[in-house]
Amino acid sequence: MIADSTVWIVIAGLGLGSFILRFSVMGLTGRRPMPPWLLRHLRYAGVAILPGLVAPLVLGSALQGGPPDIPRVVAALVTLTVGWWRRDVLLSMLAGGVTFFALRGIEALL
Repeated sequence: MIADSTVWIVIAGLGLGSFILRFSVMGLTGRRPMPPWLLRHLRYAGVAILPGLVAPLVLGSALQGGPPDIPRVVAALVTLTVGWWRRDVLLSMLAGGVTFFALRGIEALL
């Protein structure tokens, strides 16, 4: 078992590292305008990070040798389809959530 002090040291270190990374971009640049090439790349940061966070949740059981979780896969496909079709993040997340919970409810009834 990991000692409590080790956990707190890791949490503090990660918090400090996160602060330094954010401050180096936002704090040091201040009110100076950022170059257009950097703004163009920052525009896609969320789009690049979100799939990396969601993919293990969707494909987790299949990657561990188990069967794929059908409600999660179908909800992810619905989310992608609605997002591509409507270009609306909130609507696509809502459609995916409704799909997921509807399929979970149907699965529980069977």
